[in-house]
Amino acid sequence: MIELRELTKRYGRRVAVDGLSVRVQPGVVTGFLGPNGSGKSTTMRMILGLDAPDSGAALIDGVPYRQLDRPLTRVGALLDAGAFHPGRSARAHLTALAASNDLRSTRVEHVLRIVGLTEAAGRRTGTYSLGMRQRLGVAVALLGDPAVLMLDEPVNGLDPEGIRWIRDLLRGLAAEGRTVFVSSHLIAEMALTADRLVVIGRGRLLAETTVAELAAGGDSLEDAFFRLTSETTDYRGAEAA
Repeated sequence: MIELRELTKRYGRRVAVDGLSVRVQPGVVTGFLGPNGSGKSTTMRMILGLDAPDSGAALIDGVPYRQLDRPLTRVGALLDAGAFHPGRSARAHLTALAASNDLRSTRVEHVLRIVGLTEAAGRRTGTYSLGMRQRLGVAVALLGDPAVLMLDEPVNGLDPEGIRWIRDLLRGLAAEGRTVFVSSHLIAEMALTADRLVVIGRGRLLAETTVAELAAGGDSLEDAFFRLTSETTDYRGAEAA
């Protein structure tokens, strides 16, 4: 389980995440939604120990990420689809990760099959399309067979077939009892993928609910989302700039 306890992060005078308290449960896909600049990526980075909170805590199974033993086997994450050496092949990248984390080499071929990259595994990642890099990122997240998965915009760059594939994959992983936490700006896709939703705006929790409950009353999920977040979205500063 992922648990956030009054998680807060400031950059100068700007509050990126503001007292966020959430529990992400196993066995369901939890969508993480919010307008641009709402603090989603900062929150995910704090969960993974990449950014330190100013106050509060981000815990995985009750402890911070940095205290996890063999973290790749506990948490799989996709935050940046371009985080690969362009001159290294996908197979070489995964093999190096497996060796550094004491994982069996058979896991490399297994995850390559899952993400559909077996035939392209010998190619340099610098030649990959964005969709292929996304698939490789998912392979990295799955490499340690973790119980917790965190993915930031996993369908970015995927074609319709790839989007359906990632949707089915995430729902299948959740059905196995894993914790699946997915950030996305595609509201309609979250309506098809997620069971539960965490919605934030300006770093604050706006809703922690099910997809059905948020869209109750005849609204589409998109309409319900825009209504919920309307007062936390302000692009005037960006337009003036």
